[in-house]
Formats: sequence, C-alpha cells, structure tokens
Amino acid sequence: MLRYVFILIFGVAAFGQQPGDFVDVAQFSPHIKLDICYATDNNFLHRAVYPQARCFLRYETALALNEVQKELESIGLGLKIFDGYRPLSVQKMMWKIMPDARYVANPAKGSRHNRGAAVDVTLVDSTGKELDMPTPFDDFTERAHHDYNKLPPKVRLNRWILKTVMEKHGFKPIRTEWWHYDLTGWKKFPVEDISFDELDQRLHKAEKK
Repeated sequence: MLRYVFILIFGVAAFGQQPGDFVDVAQFSPHIKLDICYATDNNFLHRAVYPQARCFLRYETALALNEVQKELESIGLGLKIFDGYRPLSVQKMMWKIMPDARYVANPAKGSRHNRGAAVDVTLVDSTGKELDMPTPFDDFTERAHHDYNKLPPKVRLNRWILKTVMEKHGFKPIRTEWWHYDLTGWKKFPVEDISFDELDQRLHKAEKK
C-alpha cells in the first residue's frame, strides 16, 4: 500500500496528471507495446474507427498497468495493448454490428472502455513477439472464454500468467474474453465520449502547466 501511495504521489509530479485524468500510455509506460487494432481495418468492424493508433487510460488504470509491466519484465515478458479508452460514439458503432453483451457492452449503459478503466491486452516475449493465446483478439467464440480448456498446455499457461499478474495488480477479467481486464473501482469514472484529438489537446495543456 505504501509503495502504491509513493508511486501515485511522485507519478503525478512526474507526468503532470492528477488521479482521474487521462494519460497517453506510450508516454506513461513506453515499454508497453501497442497494437491498436481499431485504428486499422484489422478488426471486427473491418474499418478504422480511431483516427490515431494511440492508447489513452485513466491515470489510475495506467499506473496499475505499469506495475503489471514491471512484474512481467522480471520474468522476461511484457504487455501489448490492443485497446484502451474508447469513445462512446465508437461503442455505438460496435453495438450495431455486434449487439451481444457477452462481447460488446450495450452503449445504453456504457463500457468500462468508455470510462478509461479497461484494457485489452496480451503477452509478448522480450523481443516483442506475441505469446500463443487461445484465440486472436476479438474472437467471439467459446474458445476465447476463460473456462475453455481444450487448449495446448502452453496456451493455458500463457493465459494463466496474464490473468494472475493482472489480478495481482487490481484488474479483473471478464468470463468471455481472455484479453479484457477491468480496473477495480471502475464505477467511479464516468462514461466519456471525448475524441482522441480533444484528449491530445488536454494532455498538451497539462504539459505546459
């Protein structure tokens, strides 16, 4: 607990953000790899819905994720992020294509992604190569569920490592997607529909203060 408070206090001084603010993960935790699929056509919508391949998260989410990255690095692994904060307008696009609450949150209630308190992640080795997981990202089948075990031992181990380390640092999985994790306490953050451009402007203003 004391270690977390120390990081929180000195992290704010270092990055200029306060708890509840959004941060740019590439600047906050540069060792974490990014593969923002929704900035490309390599996703279930088959088109880019983000203007930039960037990942924004609430300060608290990024802070906890940075601790996950540090622990993984101690065993020769790391994180790769597929998605972080997602504007509500994009959530509505997704719901039109996949109106199934097992895989896409109903925009009427909002997603943890819309709050900046959820991440879609996988593991990579020390060279940045993805480890074998049960499915590719955004595979809407039972094979992506955490309780699906008709998998090679190596794949089950990789899924277990990711889940164990994420949970240790305050994240909770959802049953149907091995890659999705919510930060504990996500309810305190409001659903947002802020564009990436506006978030970028906010960060620039914070840096100038």
